[in-house]
Amino acid sequence: MERLGTGIGWRPEISDAVERMPGIDWVEVVAENLCPGHLPESLRRLRERGVTVVPHGVSLGLGGADRPDAARLLALAERAEALGAPLVTEHIAFVRAGGPLTASPRLEAGHLLPVPRTRDALDVLCENIRIAQAALPVPLAVENIAALISWPGEEMTEGQFLYDLADRTGVRLLIDVANLHTNHVNRGEDPAEALAGLPLEAIAYVHVAGGFERDGVWHDSHAHPVPRPVLDILTDLASRISPPGVLLERDENFPEPGELERELGAIREAVEKGGGARTDGTWRAAAPVEPSSVPTDPARQRLALAQTALLSALVAGTPVPEGFDRVRLGVQARALAGKRADVVAKVAPELPVILGAGYRPAFLAYAQGAPMTEGYRRDALSFAEQLLLSGKLADARVRRELREWWLERSGPTPRSRRPAVRLARATRRALLRH
Repeated sequence: MERLGTGIGWRPEISDAVERMPGIDWVEVVAENLCPGHLPESLRRLRERGVTVVPHGVSLGLGGADRPDAARLLALAERAEALGAPLVTEHIAFVRAGGPLTASPRLEAGHLLPVPRTRDALDVLCENIRIAQAALPVPLAVENIAALISWPGEEMTEGQFLYDLADRTGVRLLIDVANLHTNHVNRGEDPAEALAGLPLEAIAYVHVAGGFERDGVWHDSHAHPVPRPVLDILTDLASRISPPGVLLERDENFPEPGELERELGAIREAVEKGGGARTDGTWRAAAPVEPSSVPTDPARQRLALAQTALLSALVAGTPVPEGFDRVRLGVQARALAGKRADVVAKVAPELPVILGAGYRPAFLAYAQGAPMTEGYRRDALSFAEQLLLSGKLADARVRRELREWWLERSGPTPRSRRPAVRLARATRRALLRH
């Protein structure tokens, strides 16, 4: 594995600053935000300068009960090839549940949710990772995630779970030290114990990010400065191994470029303070195993039922599954709804403009009874549609502008979904009558 050095998450809002920033050896970009045939000019220029670009996926759901979607894997592979990336990364998380395995509607979380550290979940995750490895043109690394909630009846610590995962699949690890801090605050897990249990040679690189604490809960916001406890965990990790790469993540509330450069300087200092136990960085890959040879179907069924029950409680208001902390689940549910409102506002920025201060309360009220099933763009259309049909918009101007926005964007649906076409046409007629 090549040494990456010091990097930063590339985002359109800071692309110019990243190009001018000294000491940037590589960048990471959210894979789903790229079109392989139309790379942003900023990324093209960085690549021409020899800056490595790594695609970071967020939607595969490798920790989910279903096998990875072939189309999503193909899209990730295309991005890796378009960028000439040395590896691709994803998360140890589930992002959707329901569907055929549970004979229930498909639900989307719109967020990375933790998998239970059980043998069932590990068996499923190992097979899913082998499927992904077979479909990708470059090595895969997977990231530990931050969580507000803990699964009851877990059978392993995070260190044990990650060690077994890497040992069985040969997958590399993307260790997020900010997520270790989050899990320390929210779930009482010791970051040093987690680091002690890891196969350090499997580490591909390290994430560092900021967050904030509110009412005893740490929120991994990626929108605040990196706190000292996170840098201390980075120093601990660097005392055990010299990390091949370290990257600063910032997704919102971008500060001035000088502040980002100071954060990068603090990250370098934290690594240097650790002293970096030197290793050759080699990681023994597991012997190839055909995905179909691993009997995980019963495990998938059990995991599907458990994940669907949890996600349904979080986004559809169904009863909290036994063993979960109800208060903490409520915090997670509100966080999911808030993030959903924020992302819809970015995907459809006209909606907050049209609705003004009424956008957020109206969307949160909508979200309580309408779980996301298809993605944020469909979510935006469904929200506008429901609001228009509810008759609750008293302002004629707002009602007219929202109706025009919806009609403009709810165009033809593919022939393969004719029932949806009829529904859309019926809805359009109803809106026109309004």
